[in-house]
Amino acid sequence: MSATDTPIASASLTGRLGFGGKVKAYVALTKPRVIELLLVTTLPTMFFAARAVPNVWLMVWTMVGGALAAGSSGAFNCYIDRDIDKLMHRTENRPLVTGAVSPREALTFSWVLAVTAIVMLWFGANPLTGILGAAAIFLYVVVYSLILKRRTSQNIVWGGAAGCMPVFIAWAAVTNTLEWPAVILFMVIFLWTPPHYWPLSMRYSDDYNAAKVPMLGAIAGSRIVAVQVVLYTWAMVVCSLLMIPLGRAGIVYSAVAVAAGAWFLSEAHKLYNQARHDDVTNKGAMKVFHGSITYLTLLFLALAVDPFVGSPLFG
Repeated sequence: MSATDTPIASASLTGRLGFGGKVKAYVALTKPRVIELLLVTTLPTMFFAARAVPNVWLMVWTMVGGALAAGSSGAFNCYIDRDIDKLMHRTENRPLVTGAVSPREALTFSWVLAVTAIVMLWFGANPLTGILGAAAIFLYVVVYSLILKRRTSQNIVWGGAAGCMPVFIAWAAVTNTLEWPAVILFMVIFLWTPPHYWPLSMRYSDDYNAAKVPMLGAIAGSRIVAVQVVLYTWAMVVCSLLMIPLGRAGIVYSAVAVAAGAWFLSEAHKLYNQARHDDVTNKGAMKVFHGSITYLTLLFLALAVDPFVGSPLFG
C-alpha cells in the first residue's frame, strides 16, 4: 500500500538539527502518511472480524505493532532507495538525502522498529499475528524494495501485497486464524493498489524516469496505463462485492461498496476517456489517486459499522 510523503525541513548537516529536528527526521523515515492509510484498513477489519468492539488492549497492541511494522518497512525502504531518492524531486527532502539521518542510524532504527513490532504482535495478540507482521515487512523490504522495484513495471502489483497484510494481521489478531472474508479484503487492497499508485507515477513520471525506476505510469503511454487502471478497478469492485455472499456483510457495507465502487469506476473511466484523446493532465491523474484513498476509506469505514447495523444479507 502507498501515499505521498511529507518532506521535513531541509537540513544539510545533522549537527544543525536540535533534538526536535532529529525526532522529526526519524518520524519522516517511517512515512507517516503511508502508516495512516494502512491503519485505516486495520481497525475496521478487527471490528468486522469480532462483529463487536474488540478487546481494547488487543486493539492497542495490534494497531501500535502494525504501525511500527509499517514504519520499519518505510525506514528500510528509505535506506535502500537513498541513491535514487536524491534524483527525484518528490523525495529529495527525505532525511537520508538531506543528511538529517545517517545510513547507519537509519538501518539501526529500521531493525529496532521491526523487532519491536513483531514482539508486540506476537505477545500482544498471538504468534500468527507476529508471523504475519514479519511477512509484511519481508514483502515490502525484500520482495518490493530490493527485488522488484528497479526491475519490472509490475513492481507495485506484486510488491503491493505488503500493503494488503494489515487485514490479515487484524483478522488473525481477533480470531487467531485466517478465513475467507480476510482473503477477500486482502484481494480488494491488492487490486486497489495499481489504480492508486499508477496515476501517481503518471504525475511524477519525470522523477521516476530520472531515477530509472520502471513504474508503469512513468514508462508506458497514458492509454495503456488508463486501460490497466480501468481493468483493475473493475476487478476490485467485483471482488469487494464478494463480501456480501461470502463474508457475511450486511446492508451498510453492501450499500457503500456499490455506491463507492460505482463512483470510483466513473473516475477511472474519466481518466481512460482523457487518455483516448491524449488529454490526461497531472490534475486528472491525481484526482484518481486521491479518489482511490477516499474509496478505500469509505469502504473500510462501512466495514467497521456494518456488524452493528442489521444482519448479514446472506447466511
